[in-house]
Amino acid sequence: MSPVQDKPRLPESFSSLRYVKGVGPKRAEAFEKLGVRSLHDLLYFFPRRYEDRSQFTAIDKVQAGETATVCGEILDMRLKPIPRMPILEATLGDETGAIHAVWFNQRYLKDILRVGRKVIFYGKVEFYKNRFQMTSPEYEIIEGDEQTVHTGIITPIYPLTEGLYQRSMRATFREALARTLDETIHDFYPGSFRASKNLADLREAVREMHFPENFESLARARRRIIFDEFLIFQMVLLERFEKATEKYRAHVLKEGTAVMAGFVKSLPFTLTASQAQAMHDLIADLASERPMNRLLQGDVGSGKTVVAAFTLLLAAKNKMQAALLVPTEILAEQHFRSIQKLLQPFGVTTALLTAATEPEKRGKMLAELKQNRLAVLVGTHAMLQEDVTFHSLSMAVIDEQHKFGVEQRTRLLEYAVRPHQLVMTATPIPRTLALTIYGDLKISTMKELPAGRQPIKTYWITRTKQDEVLEHVRQKLAQGEQAYFVFPLIEETEKIDLKAAEKEFKQLKAGVFKDYKMGLVHGRIAREEREWMMREFREGKIHILVATSVVEVGVDHPNATIMVIENAERFGLAQLHQLRGRIGRGAKASECFLFGEPTTEEGQRRLRIMTKTQDGFLIAEEDLKLRGPGDFMGTRQSGEPYFRVGHPLLDENVLLEAREAARWLKRDNRLETSEWAAFKSYLEKSVIAY
Repeated sequence: MSPVQDKPRLPESFSSLRYVKGVGPKRAEAFEKLGVRSLHDLLYFFPRRYEDRSQFTAIDKVQAGETATVCGEILDMRLKPIPRMPILEATLGDETGAIHAVWFNQRYLKDILRVGRKVIFYGKVEFYKNRFQMTSPEYEIIEGDEQTVHTGIITPIYPLTEGLYQRSMRATFREALARTLDETIHDFYPGSFRASKNLADLREAVREMHFPENFESLARARRRIIFDEFLIFQMVLLERFEKATEKYRAHVLKEGTAVMAGFVKSLPFTLTASQAQAMHDLIADLASERPMNRLLQGDVGSGKTVVAAFTLLLAAKNKMQAALLVPTEILAEQHFRSIQKLLQPFGVTTALLTAATEPEKRGKMLAELKQNRLAVLVGTHAMLQEDVTFHSLSMAVIDEQHKFGVEQRTRLLEYAVRPHQLVMTATPIPRTLALTIYGDLKISTMKELPAGRQPIKTYWITRTKQDEVLEHVRQKLAQGEQAYFVFPLIEETEKIDLKAAEKEFKQLKAGVFKDYKMGLVHGRIAREEREWMMREFREGKIHILVATSVVEVGVDHPNATIMVIENAERFGLAQLHQLRGRIGRGAKASECFLFGEPTTEEGQRRLRIMTKTQDGFLIAEEDLKLRGPGDFMGTRQSGEPYFRVGHPLLDENVLLEAREAARWLKRDNRLETSEWAAFKSYLEKSVIAY
């Protein structure tokens, strides 16, 4: 299944925003740019953060460099009519002292902040010309018992667009909450359920999300909103999964346990516990006529190919066909060699189909497929062409499925009897994100590395150590080992990056590595030439491979033991981990050198993490924290998150609780009872967003 593509938008069940006091047609259009089209949308448009302006400081206690909220009376107000930049100065006093405030080019404030008015200022304190002052502070006039909106409270800070401003936004939300909350928001959970889950009342939660009384009540409100988001999402995924399994039927693949026993006996190595468990998971799924839809995620080098080979063998033993779809020719060739070797003891017929396959050979292969004389086909996108037809395809394995479009991924499934599907990825996905985004997939996870693999030593290096590192690489090459040099290629600066990489390539080739053969690959080189270069490297004819884009995912080359990553701070954590996974594929010790001088704390943190762990799942979790789930999956076009408030990793406990509640509702058919009628109606209106 492809991840959800668009942010949920609740149905337009209430009147237009333009009828809210203070909005009007122009501001309604501005709100629409933010996805807010109704009162319901408006009330669910929550602040992106909060500032604590509720704690007042006596004026004689303010400190330069700190942010403070002060309250007092306007003692003096002066306008300096400087051409094109008039300066307004105000003096605010309380019983302890006075503080000054200045505004530039805002002469209209002279009529608002009049002498004698009681006012709250919030801003950063400076010590300037022997006095304390604030520049352009947030202000609010206190009139009687009227509740403040901008200061003196935990103040909401909203996302903005052209035509919307924080002060007017807060006023709009205060007005909307006061006049429309009761008729717009209705709690849809039975009281007993809400009490059992310790969930806040929905109206109260929405009110607190905008103007919280304190941070404890905000946390309680936030938990309610997040629970709702996660529960609705999980209900949608369960519904989708049920429909898919009811609609399609698959071939039953029997004798899984016996086939596994024979397969394991034929292997020249011992399976890891994760590999064995993944195979048992598959045996259970494939013995059903319900189409399997399983994600096999394993860290780089965890042995997923062996598990895939078992599923192909099981299909062949049941006199059915199987396919392994791979994103690149070089990787397809590698998989084909591995699969052919693993299945050879069982006499399983295998073939490789790529764009480079000769027409005569291709024609023979397609005829054998139709006649069920070819059991296993390994191939690239060439396998997805219309004239490629299987006689009895029962098992489709897709490697690095994110490299294929949705239509491409489903092409292999379009048969009257639907093939089982196993998708594999070497990009570890944190469990909570997998539960959220791939909720209709069953998941098998492989963490252990096969015996004999050595940890990759990773170093964060600055330019002062460059010559020393290059000499170390030269010594390794002299011992017969090979190396990768990787340069970032950022789309916005592609031409500059490419020139820099080509220049560096020439300097290395003419300098310290003049005695060694080097190759350069990047996205602008023709596919055939790029794959030829990768093949030459794998066969040892090229000693150093310089790449300006991510090195082919999954290419297994045990003799490549050194990787140097230039400007490492420009790569994301997941990218760095994938790159590093290209080495350490054999029994030799491997080293990764990260050249980087990041200027941000986030950049420094990424490189520190890489030097401390090789656990891809831990790295994936850190990546998710740093970048957010949408960015992590690489599927968001607008950069918006999947949820308004919830975060699958940071709110893991709420996610798991909502997931369990969704299963309970489905299992016990609760939505058909009268007490759950309101939630069912809300769910039906919300489901269109997914």
